[in-house]
Amino acid sequence: MQSRVSSRPQEIPNLAPYFVEALSVGSEHSMALTSTGDVWVWGNNSDGQLGLGNTTIPAREPVMVSTLQGKNILQISCGRSHSAAWTAPPPPQRIPGTPVPLQLGLPSRIPAQYTSLKDCSIPSIRARLRLLHHFSDLMYASWRLLSLNPTQECQIGTYTRGVAGIIEGQLRPLLAPRVYTLPMVRSIGRTMVQGKNYGPQVTVKRLATRGKKCKPIFVQIAKQVVKMKPCDLRLPARAWKVKLVGEGADDAGGVFDDTITEMCQELQSGVAPLLIATPNATADTGSNRDRFLLNPAACSEESLSLFKFLGILFGVAIRTKKPLDLHLAPIVWKQLVGMPVTVEDLEEVDFSFVQLLRSIRDIHKSGVTEETFSEFVPLEWFEGQSADGRFVPIVPGGRSIPLTYNNRKEYVERALSFRLNEMNQQITAIREGMSWLVPVPLISLVTPRHLEQMVCGMPNISIDVLKRVVRYREVDENHHVIQWLWQALEQFTDEERVLFMRFVSGRSRLPANVADISQRFQIMRVDKVNIPPMDSLPTAQTCFFQLRLPPYSSQLVMAEKLRYAICNCRSIDMDNYMLSRNAENGNLSDTDFA
Repeated sequence: MQSRVSSRPQEIPNLAPYFVEALSVGSEHSMALTSTGDVWVWGNNSDGQLGLGNTTIPAREPVMVSTLQGKNILQISCGRSHSAAWTAPPPPQRIPGTPVPLQLGLPSRIPAQYTSLKDCSIPSIRARLRLLHHFSDLMYASWRLLSLNPTQECQIGTYTRGVAGIIEGQLRPLLAPRVYTLPMVRSIGRTMVQGKNYGPQVTVKRLATRGKKCKPIFVQIAKQVVKMKPCDLRLPARAWKVKLVGEGADDAGGVFDDTITEMCQELQSGVAPLLIATPNATADTGSNRDRFLLNPAACSEESLSLFKFLGILFGVAIRTKKPLDLHLAPIVWKQLVGMPVTVEDLEEVDFSFVQLLRSIRDIHKSGVTEETFSEFVPLEWFEGQSADGRFVPIVPGGRSIPLTYNNRKEYVERALSFRLNEMNQQITAIREGMSWLVPVPLISLVTPRHLEQMVCGMPNISIDVLKRVVRYREVDENHHVIQWLWQALEQFTDEERVLFMRFVSGRSRLPANVADISQRFQIMRVDKVNIPPMDSLPTAQTCFFQLRLPPYSSQLVMAEKLRYAICNCRSIDMDNYMLSRNAENGNLSDTDFA
């Protein structure tokens, strides 16, 4: 066949109306797979490699291979004198609104860790699983018809029992992930701002001048963001762009990430007074001693505005898939998803308080009578201790209602009700902020644990996950420095891995789903032209999730230098010229940030 050579790209005849999904080129012939599943071939056919039957006539223009029509071709490949196409069984015909037929495996035995199923037969387990999937199918097809407002009381009846089970939470763990993930993903996708890399700009001052301290970064950004339009913040990456006053850093994503990490630290260190440690942490007893509650004393209009911004941060984390490093107690997540909390939830964060209430309620079992009641119970009025340690009335006028042996059970009920509802204002403000960016009613379908994963990602930095998303640039993955790096990270403590994560990305968490990591972790050698001395400190670009490694003499030295960098280089790089220039200009008043 006489070849035709062109130095410019040309449109291939016959394929112009189709969308080509795959293209394969052999030595003298080519194949194309279109979105319709059809295979087109052209070129030399001396050995019948075009698959056109008995003919060996070449094809100068693409010809459809009729024998492959309707075969559900997935992949094509050309060799020197042959062609290949891979097929798969056609997918079942989809009917809108109906689920795909369920296909279950045939396990030979029940895993040892599922002790509650040890007496169940495999057929009965399969039957249960089919029932659960059928329930999820029904929910997925009808969730739009349900009232998912947790504040609306639902009368339990024949047709509302299921809705009540969803709102109160008993049925949520039974739902398949698609029931609550797909509606959320589609809603976020439909409301995503297109064509913008970042939202409105906010100004942040972190460096004190003239002896005046700056306001917390959380407060600075909150005051600016809550005045914005919700529709301007619905972006896939940076909901706002951060301008740092007096610092030589342009926000290409790293500054945004770094300031969010700093805000999380402010919240958990008490710099921004919205969170408090659990009473269990204060008393050093019980569980959740490393968790935080919402501060019930922060109920002013300004404080509730800050809680609203915290909800906006939650929505940003869900929408951008960049998690927050926050350690909130389970009872907080349970209230955020709209599930009622119980005395057991309260006991998980304040064991001593619940034990005190039980001892007052059951004090008669210890032989205490009405006459001796005041000797054993130090409380005199209808007052109780709030989560932040204050003694407050548990009912209106509680300081004038005496606590007696006869009304002790009412006191216990009122005290318990007070503690279970003392964060309601703060929860409402956070949900209002979340509603700016995510469909809050759909949160009534998820479990507290799943919402925590959506907002906070994985609690620990997994080295295996980093290896799955890494990209090596100008260095081979088998290079000894690369191997030393992974060895060092494997030996790091959890705290050191968090510091490393912040050093290279500005963030302290990874998404719970690896597929949600939007940027590849890049490891590269330093510029070949300006190679630094042996055993220098590593550098990073947080905007690009990038780590630059200089040459090292040993794994021990490299680990030492890396530890020094992540522990001492926690802030965005600052340019001295920018510092002096901004200080001289004085365009911004300290009162804007102090």
